[in-house]
Amino acid sequence: MASSPKKTKTSDNNILEFSDKIHEQRLQLAKSPAEFKFEKSRCRMLTKEENLPANHRGILYWMSRDQRVQDNWAMIYAQRLAIAEKVPLIVCFCLVPKFLEATLRQYGFMLRGLSLVREELCKLKIPFHLFFGDAKKTIPEFVTKHNIGGVVTDFAPLRVPRLWVKQVGDKLPEDVPFCQVDAHNIVPLWVTSSKQEHAARTIRPKINNNLPKYLTEFPPVTQHPFKDASMKCQNPFENWDKLINFLEINKSVKEVEWAKPGYEESLKVLKSFIDDRLKNFEHKRNDPNVNALSNLSPWFHFGQISVARAVLEVKKSSHKSAAAVFIEEAVVRRELSDNFCYYNDNYDSLDGALDWARTSLNLHKKDKRPRLYKLKEFEGANTYDDLWNAAQIQLNLEGKMHGFLRMYWAKKILEWSESPEKALEIAIYLNDKYNIDGRDPNGYVGCMWSICGIHDQGWREREVFGKIRYMNYEGCKRKFDVDGFVFKYKRLAKTTADAKKEDKGSPPTSKKETEEGSTSKSKSVAGSSSNSRKGTR
Repeated sequence: MASSPKKTKTSDNNILEFSDKIHEQRLQLAKSPAEFKFEKSRCRMLTKEENLPANHRGILYWMSRDQRVQDNWAMIYAQRLAIAEKVPLIVCFCLVPKFLEATLRQYGFMLRGLSLVREELCKLKIPFHLFFGDAKKTIPEFVTKHNIGGVVTDFAPLRVPRLWVKQVGDKLPEDVPFCQVDAHNIVPLWVTSSKQEHAARTIRPKINNNLPKYLTEFPPVTQHPFKDASMKCQNPFENWDKLINFLEINKSVKEVEWAKPGYEESLKVLKSFIDDRLKNFEHKRNDPNVNALSNLSPWFHFGQISVARAVLEVKKSSHKSAAAVFIEEAVVRRELSDNFCYYNDNYDSLDGALDWARTSLNLHKKDKRPRLYKLKEFEGANTYDDLWNAAQIQLNLEGKMHGFLRMYWAKKILEWSESPEKALEIAIYLNDKYNIDGRDPNGYVGCMWSICGIHDQGWREREVFGKIRYMNYEGCKRKFDVDGFVFKYKRLAKTTADAKKEDKGSPPTSKKETEEGSTSKSKSVAGSSSNSRKGTR
């Protein structure tokens, strides 16, 4: 069977026990953030003023990238400050009407997750506010109106969130300190390195040497002892239609069924990975037909579960070798992506490539392409390559593409586009539009690795690719059952198309036609390409 995410077999009782054990681990460390010695290097000041003003009435945590209550160093630090100052703690989130190529698929997952965050915070007597519009306006206004003494936020390396943070810092009252906590990376980005690292081999020792210090258990976020009677625990999510109408996004890309948002759901996926899939992760993670991946990327992206929590639990497994490989992928490679996007302003451009790659790609810019496709053909999974089409269908319908196929997929876009710049533009557009975890440092680095050679080396020079690493269809056939993967997603595309026809009142395709279509290996998965496969891919 192909590696589309499957429903967990883990029972509710097992999940409850798993969750309770994690909570006990937190309590064994400390009863609350106030009793825990916080590692100060996790936090950096964004304003000149570091001291809280006298007679203030609260601490504000501006939640952004890390959308969870527990195992969140930014939340822990904010509550620690508020308890020390004996003032209320308030959490806010700024909802913008659109963000890059994000669609209803991503916004829906995020908003449903935030509604669960609000519920959990209300139980802890911590008010949650959903602000509509620009943070540079809403947050300073709230701080001034409610006499907030200090603002804490989490960290994101991408240029738009960084601009938001700068704008808020510029607009805050001068006597209000503003600090940032890296609650996403295990080792804070600014601790790991002060410059762009050019390969996993250069950043790996810097991360591994710091893991004993930073990969620790978390203290619990607890019921807050100081309240403001004027701040009610309101529910901005009860009018779902109002929320959706506020958004200026593509609403035709629907939410997926397999990924349910929220911390509790992420624990189910983590537990099933440890119990059922981790044993295959080391040797089978690059086979799209084997269910060996963690499938945690949507929850990691929206910060609904901490990567550190996943690593702490995976390390307890008896599959030590597989756990080490998972840590390499989830920590070293993931934090390398944050490093690249933070220290390279051109993280989504050919200008961000190293000189050897940029020179090589430009040298072969005018090479004749074996085929040329436009965005519409790529997006519709309408190329001559049935494996590429199947990967795009997986992305379109499931909001996720197998990690190995992401490389092949992006490299073929380079091969079939008019220029490297256009290829990168198309790959990023499709990734950000359809992947639940789109607009992520991992996604940008994945496209840049495949098309621009980031974190890679030069290879034997060839047409179109220059010295960029090449991948082809025959190589994929040697690694896994290509026909099996293609069959699955050809069938899924057919089933989905038939369901849409039924919704519109059209007769569905007959069972015989479905079976005949599923066994035709030489046609496009989308069923509209008449070209047979030629040449090596």
